[in-house]
Amino acid sequence: MRRFAADRARRAVAASLRGAASSRSAAPSPLAPAPCHPAPPVGTAAALARTMSTAAAGTPPVSLNTINPKVLKCEYAVRGEIVTHAQNLQQELQKNPDSLPFDEILYCNIGNPQSLGQQPVTYFREVLSLCDHPALLDKSETHALYSSDAIERAWQILDKIPGRATGAYSHSQGIKGLRDEIAAGIAVRDGFHASGDNIFVTDGASPAVHMMMQLLIGSEKDGILCPIPQYPLYSASIALHGGSLVPYFLDEETGWGLEVDELKKQLEEARSKGITVRALVVINPGNPTGQVLAEENQKKIVEFCKNEGLVLFADEVYQENIYVEDKQFHSFKKIARSLGYTDGDLPLVSFQSVSKGYYGECGKRGGYMEITGFSPEVREQIYKLASVNLCSNVSGQILASLVMNPPKAGDESFESFMVERDGILSSLARRAKALEEAFNSLEGITCNKAEGAMYLFPRLHLPQKAIGVAQAAGTAPDAYYAKRLLEATGIVIVPGSGFGQVPGTWHFRCTILPQEDKIPAIISRFKEFHEKFMDEFRD
Repeated sequence: MRRFAADRARRAVAASLRGAASSRSAAPSPLAPAPCHPAPPVGTAAALARTMSTAAAGTPPVSLNTINPKVLKCEYAVRGEIVTHAQNLQQELQKNPDSLPFDEILYCNIGNPQSLGQQPVTYFREVLSLCDHPALLDKSETHALYSSDAIERAWQILDKIPGRATGAYSHSQGIKGLRDEIAAGIAVRDGFHASGDNIFVTDGASPAVHMMMQLLIGSEKDGILCPIPQYPLYSASIALHGGSLVPYFLDEETGWGLEVDELKKQLEEARSKGITVRALVVINPGNPTGQVLAEENQKKIVEFCKNEGLVLFADEVYQENIYVEDKQFHSFKKIARSLGYTDGDLPLVSFQSVSKGYYGECGKRGGYMEITGFSPEVREQIYKLASVNLCSNVSGQILASLVMNPPKAGDESFESFMVERDGILSSLARRAKALEEAFNSLEGITCNKAEGAMYLFPRLHLPQKAIGVAQAAGTAPDAYYAKRLLEATGIVIVPGSGFGQVPGTWHFRCTILPQEDKIPAIISRFKEFHEKFMDEFRD
């Protein structure tokens, strides 16, 4: 059988080489259409020869040695090894509830509010259900079940959707009327004009990030300035598209401050290595660090991008999640316009998502990017990238328009909507404070205040003995700590090494999303584990 496999592979090589030679020797007519697939490059023969050898050896055609090396390089710690282990333990609990020293897995690893008990916002779901099943609008009993403004809004949205068909493909940028609603919401938020033509609605913010990385990165000589610590989407996306991550370090001692001098230092160092830095990523409010940038700081960042010719990627998906009275959210577009910069002065991409804020509609996969400062020719290429995916899901598009245009004073749903929204946000603030105080009360942990977003990023000051045991096992010390915590308590956190950190420091990211009545038990479990861990490895 191996001989026959080898013979087939040899014939494939020969046929390929004949085809390649034929393609090179035949001069195409200038009027003939371009072939869909170009002639195989010279390296194809070598690739097929490798296929022949693997076929002859009986090894699988797809292995870690043959897949795209960029995929191997890509990592996403938020759903990494610790989470996989947690899922296995959860299955064990389902089979044998008394087999582990805890009765449930508490997923504090990812910003997924509804999975931890947060309820959807009533108004948003009412409108969405009516749009998805328009026949309800013709039933008399609907008026007893739904608020009048939700019914009216559903009609308005359906009138914007061709054929009122939420199950049909839409325009690749998103439905025009919904993009206009999103732009209107941006204009109200910022006090400056926004256009629906600049909106690209996507399945959450992540596809928009991938799209822009694909646009800007051509080789490993193209770099993207990213914060450290950072949300692993950015490092993963840069790796997948073959670029270089250019790190800039947030200052933990000043509450995870972003210093422009640090940006300049890292930019100059990258350029000295022959890297063309294309863009700066700023996450505000911060993930995983939870800081909210001051307005003056944002102005300096905008000036830096303008002076250095960088695209500014503004990750603003936590714009509703502000927990301190002395800070408020300002979009980078608002900052740029307040400085007098127009579209022609600064290429800016702003990302928003329905997954975060007080809405937490992660599974609905809605989001958008607003692009300004790009030429018509480049915008055509961005549209082409969007077209490859046909369109984002229509339910997500509807939710994005609702998030940016919620009920207003005077609407029937306004008061109940505000009670739901403020209740969620105030509870998140209390949870953040409770966890912060608990972490800071423990030996060997220091934790900055969560000014915004959905996370805390405490620093672990681990005993040298624990660090040595982890390193001997080939594991980062914070990953070792996270695994031990999981196995003792069922609490799932993400090691700081998955986000990047100053070398020699160790952290973990913990969400503030478990429901408020579960926070005391989480704190109690965590404290008990941590105290035993520190005693076990005390130097």
